[in-house]
Amino acid sequence: MKTLYFITGSQDLYGEETLAQAERDGKEIAEYLSAQLKGIADVIACPIVRNSTEAEDICIKASADKDCIGTIFWMHTFSPAKMWIKALQANRKPMLHLHTQYNEKLPYSTIDMDFMNLNQSAHGDREFGFICTRLGIKREIIVGYYKHTSVINKIKAFAQAAVAVDFGKNLKLAMFGNNMRDVAVTDGDRVEAEIKYGWNVNYYGIGDLCDIINAVTADEVSVKMTEYHEKYTFTTDNTQAVEEQARYEIALEKFMQREKISAFTDTFEDLHGLKQLPGLSVQNLMAKGVGFGPEGDFKTAALAAVLYKMSEGRKGATGFMEDYTYDLTENEQLELGAHMLEVSPVFADTKPEIQVHPLGIGGKADPARLVFDGVKGDGIAVSLVDMGNRFRLICAEIELVKQPQAMPKLPVARLMWKIKPDFETGAAAWIYAGGAHHAVVSTALTADDIRLYAKLTDTELVVIDDKTDIAELETHLEMLDCIANMKK
Repeated sequence: MKTLYFITGSQDLYGEETLAQAERDGKEIAEYLSAQLKGIADVIACPIVRNSTEAEDICIKASADKDCIGTIFWMHTFSPAKMWIKALQANRKPMLHLHTQYNEKLPYSTIDMDFMNLNQSAHGDREFGFICTRLGIKREIIVGYYKHTSVINKIKAFAQAAVAVDFGKNLKLAMFGNNMRDVAVTDGDRVEAEIKYGWNVNYYGIGDLCDIINAVTADEVSVKMTEYHEKYTFTTDNTQAVEEQARYEIALEKFMQREKISAFTDTFEDLHGLKQLPGLSVQNLMAKGVGFGPEGDFKTAALAAVLYKMSEGRKGATGFMEDYTYDLTENEQLELGAHMLEVSPVFADTKPEIQVHPLGIGGKADPARLVFDGVKGDGIAVSLVDMGNRFRLICAEIELVKQPQAMPKLPVARLMWKIKPDFETGAAAWIYAGGAHHAVVSTALTADDIRLYAKLTDTELVVIDDKTDIAELETHLEMLDCIANMKK
């Protein structure tokens, strides 16, 4: 289980009795939070911090602990901020500053200076907050009594974001083939992605996968076909085509296990040795949390795996999606999201059907794929783009809706949605910001989750929501460019 270090700040001035009480209180809060975060991370109470040496030591320990995904700081008493400078400079973990108190209510009839000296987070956290701001520390600040549901929910969100950041630092991604020829937005700096996020992205020849495919046994295919029959409805008699996809999925699973891969890309321009473009196989893997990006889009594949990890335990769906075409009926504009084959069945509103149809691209045999209509509800679409001197996240709030009419001749899975605040503003804002035609759509996460992830990874963020104004957005984008150019 991953851990969060709970660090309680004080100082030598208060004497052993007060310090001992502060340490007990910090331990009690940590134990309570740990119980609330069960299944996400354990919260470990650290010894009370009284001076700069102890502060630096605990932050060095947290930064070196591979199981530690983040640090939670709380100043129980006043804690002079200069003693935290080296510690904060040493901290390499996502940071939460919890502005709370051990006591929920004031003991009005008995309050005295002893109580005031022990319970002065209102004092100590402001001092601590100043030095964090002075040092330019990126952190999340959560304010309120630690047992209140609203506060617990925010701490859970921080913990899930920290889990996702930690997951990304150990993520390995395979590119079968390279980026689609002449396409710009799906390309990017793989070295910089590893420096910033930890994503280890490498090229693999499709032949590496074909060797494994050719060694898949009939018994293994039979087991996979049983899985497909249990999960999906067959509306095709072309069993051979479905079995071919089963071989692809089995081979991909073996390859990923061998290479410790969590995400991958492919491209229809590099299918030598394959009979079909992977479709059903990729869709079934995405439903299990594997990140995927078509046409060599490693950024979307990695982001899909990371956001899927962040959404674990929540209701809703998360996965790759592509902006495909529009219904431009006046005042009722809708976007149709789909892809040639690869849409995750986590988005299915009803039981997906396995179908086999021709594919007018790639020059291969008719591939098996899952076909379904998508879920409804509030969601977000998130794109990660390489701006040349930094990465940018674009997050748009959307409303997934029921398709107005049936699409009996469209042989792919699809979602339909409205972008906020309205089609003209939302689509223009996405394009002004440089958002890609590939994105990660989620009904489990919110724009606030992406804001938190962007903060913890120090990634530039543009949010498109019901308050978006194009003139203000253009000014904001110009400011972001100025700041980035100043940092060159």
